[in-house]
Parts: sequence; C-alpha cells; structure tokens
Amino acid sequence: MKRLAPLLSLMLMLAIVGCSKQDNFDEREINLVSPEKIAGYDPIHASDQYSGNEAGKVYEGLFEFHPLKRPYELMPNLAEALPTVSADGLTYTFKLRKGVLFHDSPAFKDGIGREMKSDDVIYSLKRLADPKLMAKGWWLFDERIVGLNEWRTKYSALDATVYEEEIEGLKKVDDYTFTVKLKSPYPQFLYALAMPYSFIVAKEAVDHFGKEFLNHPVGTGPFILPRFDQSNLIVYNRNPKFREKFYPTEGEEGDDKLGLLADAGKKIPLVDRINVHIVVESQPKWLSFQKGKDDVIELKDNNIDQAITKEKELRSEHKEKGIRLILKPQLDVTFFAFNHEDKTFQNRKLRQAMNMAYNRAEANRLFYEGTAIDAQGVIPPGMGGYRKEFKNPYVKFDLEGAKKLLAEAGYPGGKGLPEITIQTRNETIARQQIEFFAKCMDKIGIKINVGMNTWPELVNKVTKKQHQMYTMAWGADYPDAENFLGLLYCPNQSPGSNGANYCNPEFDALYKQATVMQDSPERTALYEKLNEMAAVDAPWVFGFNRTRMYLVQAWLKNFKFMEFNHNQFQYLNVDLEVKKELSKKF
Repeated sequence: MKRLAPLLSLMLMLAIVGCSKQDNFDEREINLVSPEKIAGYDPIHASDQYSGNEAGKVYEGLFEFHPLKRPYELMPNLAEALPTVSADGLTYTFKLRKGVLFHDSPAFKDGIGREMKSDDVIYSLKRLADPKLMAKGWWLFDERIVGLNEWRTKYSALDATVYEEEIEGLKKVDDYTFTVKLKSPYPQFLYALAMPYSFIVAKEAVDHFGKEFLNHPVGTGPFILPRFDQSNLIVYNRNPKFREKFYPTEGEEGDDKLGLLADAGKKIPLVDRINVHIVVESQPKWLSFQKGKDDVIELKDNNIDQAITKEKELRSEHKEKGIRLILKPQLDVTFFAFNHEDKTFQNRKLRQAMNMAYNRAEANRLFYEGTAIDAQGVIPPGMGGYRKEFKNPYVKFDLEGAKKLLAEAGYPGGKGLPEITIQTRNETIARQQIEFFAKCMDKIGIKINVGMNTWPELVNKVTKKQHQMYTMAWGADYPDAENFLGLLYCPNQSPGSNGANYCNPEFDALYKQATVMQDSPERTALYEKLNEMAAVDAPWVFGFNRTRMYLVQAWLKNFKFMEFNHNQFQYLNVDLEVKKELSKKF
C-alpha cells in the first residue's frame, strides 16, 4: 500500500490537471497559479504577497511602480501627478485623476458605481487607523500624520468610530484635491501610498457588506470579481468601465528588443479574463504548467532541477516549446522567527546557538538547488544598508560553537529546554524544510515540533502572537531598507509587521532617527549599523536571500520580473496565434 499511495496521488493530480482547464483560443485569457488561499480582499489587511496580488487586480492606489523601468520608479495612478510638497517637507497636496469610477455594485444607488473623490481617499486612510478594525497596515502611518493617532486613541474607548470628524493632517480642499500634513519628514511616504494597504475603498461598500466586505471587493481597478472561491479558483473579468489608461511607451534599455514595448500606447487591461487557480502543492502546479494550462510558474524546491541544468540553463525539452526562463535576484529574506514575548527566547545565547547549528549549505542544496545565498542580516543584497563585507559570525555553520553557546545559555546538551514548535504552511516542502531544521537542532540537543497551517491560519497565529516560532519570508514592499528594518521595530509588533515581537530600545532609537532622514550616505551608514546590530542579536534564525525563477509560456507577453508586482497583471497580454500553434507541442 505504501507503494500504491503515491501512484494514486499522481493519477489524481493528472486527472485534476486534465479536466479543470480548457484551452481558450478565442479570448485573451491568462491562467495563473497562487500557492496559497487568501483570507479576503480588505486592503487594510493585505499583509502578504498573495493577498496583495489579488487585491491589486480590483483595487488601486494613488501611485504605482512603473512596470518596465529599473531602478524602480514611482508613477501616478489614481493621483493625477506627484504631489506638491511644502518648503518644510511636511505638507503634501494631492490632485486626483477625474472620471475614475468604482465598480458597479449593489452598494451604490441603482447599482451603478460612482466617481472616486477626495473623501474616499481620506476615508480609506482613516480605516487604517480605526482601532476597531485592527488593520495590519497601521504600522505604515503610526505616528506619521498630524492628529491621526489622537483620533485613533479617542475612538478606541468609544463604541462607534466617527469618520466625519475632521483631522488636521487629512484635509479635503475640493472633490479632487486634498492635503496630508505629516508630523515629521517621512521619506517613504509616497511608497506607502503605493502599497495595497493604502488602496482606495468606498464607504458605501464597506457599510453595505459589513463583515462580508472582505469577500465583496468594490474597487476602481482594471478587473472585477464575479466569483471568489477561496479554495479553488478566482476569476477576474475585464472592468468594462475602466478609465483611459495606457501601456507605457518607455522602459529600460533592451526592453524594445525583448518585445516589451510592442503594446506601447494601447489601452489596458490587455486581456479579457484572469483565472487564478489555488494550488498549494508544487507537483500539481508543475504538471499543469508542463501541459500548457498555466502561463507562468515560479520555480521552487524540487521543480527547479526539472526545469534547469546545473549550469542554470533551461532544459532542452522546455526550449523546444518556446518556454522562457527568467532568473532574478530577489529583494527578500527568509527566516525562522522567535516569539520574543516567550521568555525562553529572551536568551540571546540560545538564539545565537540555534543560528550556528543551522546547516544553510545543505538547506540551500536541498531546497534551492544552490541558487540562494545565506542571509547575513535583515537587509538583502541590492539595498542600501547591505554591506557585502559583513559576515554574521552566527550564520557560520559550527556545531561545536553552537553546543558551547547552548551550554552558556543554561541548556547544556539541550537539557532543561522545552520542546519548541515552529508554525509553517500546510505544504509538503514547507514541512520538509522544518523537518530539516529539526534535524539540525537535534544535533545540539534541541527538539523541534512542526505546526502545520493553511496560510490564513498561519497569518492569524502570528497576528495574535499564538506561536513559539514561525517561518516565513519577507519581500520588499518598496526599494528602501527601512521596509526590512521595520520588521524588528518594537512598535510594529503583532498585529504589525514585527511578528517576532522583538524589542530593542537601542535599535528602536536608531531606527527612528534613520527613517526620517532623506536618502544619503549618513542614512545608509545608519542602516548598516542597524542591520549588523540585529544580525549579532539574532532575533531570528536567518535563512536566505533567494533567487526568483520563472518559466513563462511563449504566448504570454509583457511579463517582466517585478518585485512590487501587485499592479503588474493589467499590463500582461496573450498572443492567441502563438498559443494555438505551440499548444500542439504540449
């Protein structure tokens, strides 16, 4: 029976792949895969990449990152232009684009979506601060906008929150103009307005759907959502009332030769439909892509060696089908986070010992085909604050050193240390990664248990501090190392982005100093100091900075690796003739 079980599983997977998706050569349709279920579409809770990617199809922010230009460049989206800024750098005046309509919804009079105006932006920003909503994105604006924290504090003690109460830092000038007054300089402010947390919602929709608002997104974005099946398939249709928005006419050097400007000047979105299939396990995803049923796949774990050679070249059988390989260093970091509210982990030598006992070279070989690099700290390569000469002494694999530190921590040979449970995703590779980590820790006498969760369950446990340890990755929200260092800033602890609940007064003081500084050598020096301070204090067991790998079908046009990709999908296109011809090879 043990031999039969995998065979039955494989047959079932092939049956699912063969029956669930039909080739469509008549409509421009994209098939994507999400490896995780999402909890819903409320932007203020879109704390992970998966939620952000789905929210980005129906909602929009004031700004977005240019889909082609690198280094990344912010450009106006719902805003008409970049804001004007007062001489002291504290007051921003925004002009909104006119004629932007919310999707049709029973939330509006006669079911017809109305125009988005200044009141909607102010309302959406206030929702982030509403104490009753416990927004995961509140950390973005905490202590940033004049009067907003006071408003939040006032309504934390009252039964109902009054959104109509005016705040000095958020003022409407007219229907298309509003101002934001900051408490102090906030160099990342416009980046924050491009993040999913800051997407614009309509008060009527929030009121109409109540607790079900998260399942009924009503945005201004390029796609509408006629169906939301959390566990299987999400279908988006082109928004027929989407405003006049066009594919960019400029990119970085070389984009023209790659065909990335072939759609320049065309009205977007370029496809009629996007199907997002929720597939947690890696093997069904791989089989589906190999059959040409999905248009792009991110390579992970055991699919990597099936796709590329040891020289990182695409295997010939995939080249024959016209498939493209994209390899790009990722602005991310993986980690095993301690819950610092658990007194066990307030022991620095224990944390350092666990870092030294983790065999990263073997983990890299097993799970990333050697394509990742050891994370030396919080900040990944490619960002200001990462110093390539710095080597974290506790990232070096050294079992004898780890045993010595563990003894100094008060647990010689692991004696007296309770078993530790690490929470992770309910997926085979995720389990294998924890099991490998457990083997590493067993060599110094530490016992590890695995806690398996769906993605929403894992996020919920971290948010509510119901964990000893958990493992996750963090990808950049914007191109500034502040976005990584903030993961360890005490006021950002759960439900904010500091899921480790790490607090270090010295770190916090330097962080506050650095984050109000404009980009400069002085700020970079502070970022370096913070990164190396955290590295030695070992608030996490540091993992890796990964290389992102994609396989892309030949018919999918305009796909370019994008770190901040929640708005990317409106620019994608499908060449139906190429798809029809190449599909014969699958």
